[in-house]
Amino acid sequence: MKKLLILTTAMTLGGSVAAYANSDLQALIDDPNQWVIQTGDYANTRYSKLDQINKDNVGDLQVAWTFSTGVLRGHEGAPLVVGDVMYVHTPFPNIVYALDLNNDGKVLWKYEPKQDPAVIPVMCCDTVNRGLAYGDGKIFLHQADTTVVALDATSGAVVWSVKNGDPAIGETNTATVLPVKDKVIVGISGGEFGVRGSVTAYNMADGSLAWRGYSMGPDSDTLMDPENTTHLGKPVGPDSGTNTWEGDQWKIGGGTTWGWYSYDPDLNLMYYGSGNPSTWNPAQRPGDNRWSMTIWARDVDTGMAKWVYQMTPHDEWDFDGINEMILTDQNVGGTDRKLLTHFDRNGLGYTLDRVTGELLVAEKFDPAVNWTTGVDMDPNSATYGRPAVVAQYSTEQNGEDVNSVGICPAALGSKDQQPAAYSPKTELFYVPTNHVCMDYEPFRVSYTAGQPYVGATLSMYPAPGSHGGMGNFIAWDGKEGKIKWSLPEQFSVWSGALATAGDVVFYGTLEGYLKAVDASTGEELYKFKTPSGIIGNVMTYSHGGKQYVAILSGVGGWAGIGLAAGLTNPTDGLGAVGGYAALSDYTALGGAMTVFTLPD
Repeated sequence: MKKLLILTTAMTLGGSVAAYANSDLQALIDDPNQWVIQTGDYANTRYSKLDQINKDNVGDLQVAWTFSTGVLRGHEGAPLVVGDVMYVHTPFPNIVYALDLNNDGKVLWKYEPKQDPAVIPVMCCDTVNRGLAYGDGKIFLHQADTTVVALDATSGAVVWSVKNGDPAIGETNTATVLPVKDKVIVGISGGEFGVRGSVTAYNMADGSLAWRGYSMGPDSDTLMDPENTTHLGKPVGPDSGTNTWEGDQWKIGGGTTWGWYSYDPDLNLMYYGSGNPSTWNPAQRPGDNRWSMTIWARDVDTGMAKWVYQMTPHDEWDFDGINEMILTDQNVGGTDRKLLTHFDRNGLGYTLDRVTGELLVAEKFDPAVNWTTGVDMDPNSATYGRPAVVAQYSTEQNGEDVNSVGICPAALGSKDQQPAAYSPKTELFYVPTNHVCMDYEPFRVSYTAGQPYVGATLSMYPAPGSHGGMGNFIAWDGKEGKIKWSLPEQFSVWSGALATAGDVVFYGTLEGYLKAVDASTGEELYKFKTPSGIIGNVMTYSHGGKQYVAILSGVGGWAGIGLAAGLTNPTDGLGAVGGYAALSDYTALGGAMTVFTLPD
């Protein structure tokens, strides 16, 4: 396995910023005192230049104030801070609050959409929403029922709204949006209902459709040029989005796009991942099932795909590829290169050249990963870029109804959507991980629009032969493709990380702790137990000359679906209920934001 041992200079954030439309939004993103999009910056680094809170004083953190959202179930994402206002969102029904930071968090306005509760059972893994975004004086929300809403940031009035999908056929939303240039980029959820994934750009001014690119289908749907869109350096060729599917299976093929989006303004390219193919029974969909499980680079203006890389062809384990793409600039062998780093559900940490899509690194970031021996890194090989599957852990064992046991990781991956962070000071990535394995038994399933289209029964449990817990928080060395340090956790780390110039890294735990650790050593410096389990993402901002750290708590998500939805059958929640049954001994439902700062 080729490793990036020849990196010689420090990683830097995302590269220089090219001049382009909407420079006002770029200026806000560049201001560390604010937090105007969920990822912190377009490079998805989740790094803050604020350093008032640092490794020497973080142990003195105190709770500054709290806010109850009034909603239970899983609280993913993070609040935004734009100027003197904080914007807080909730899971379904997707309430938005605007809070006055100059007046003890007074509610300036509240937006509460009236959504049909029938959308709730169509949502795969809890009623989560990964947050708001800001741009051009508007707050953008993508609701559970796929309504995209632009709210006036001052008054909360609806400026425009547009319906992006149809819950009646299983299309829902759990993701945030990406405001970039004059567009708002949105995805779609519903891979467990036979939805065909897509990414859509709406014009920021009025919500009119700019373009839509599907994950599979004819070239006109996927927005691919057969000769100029590449996969591992070679043209994809005509009909690449249909010719590895049997018949019309691609029409209900999954590949949904409910993760994170990043953007390189120099290249004018956005990057994201597509999810699992439908159904979860691999015997029912022979072939590579392109372009599910794929990293995409698309032109923001036109939607045209420049390059793709399919990480897990013919996925047999529900290893969604939707996790964030972190953009850094590095010197490789004496040459400056624009890179993309991605920690996939399949347990492999990838590094690619984000200009060309060249694969540079594919290494396991959890030693428990056993479904593959690794990725073929020989460009001259017929299997270049493909993972070698270990037959014992294939779920396609001579037909259906065979229970494959001991597969690592479980379907929720060595890392799910909970975003990693990167610090240019330490040159390390900080990754919340799941240390979980599974048994997986496929069965024959028929497609009916709006009904589950899964076709597998799962059981989950901690990875054997290790610390006995279900998670680790790790520091990943991008130069060597290996773990620098690892902190064991009793449960999966389902919280997004934050790295800061104060040499502190923050993350949350499913029991409800906010933790702060030394960015270089991993030494725990601070912890505080919030009212409920944390599946939200840590953010930071500055107001009135003071730095604050904020986190949403409210247990739920896939790992906490048993608590969130009151489920007790161990195989419910696609196998998570049994795996995380002990979580109820440590936390209960809640919906709250906790804000921390140093004492005066």
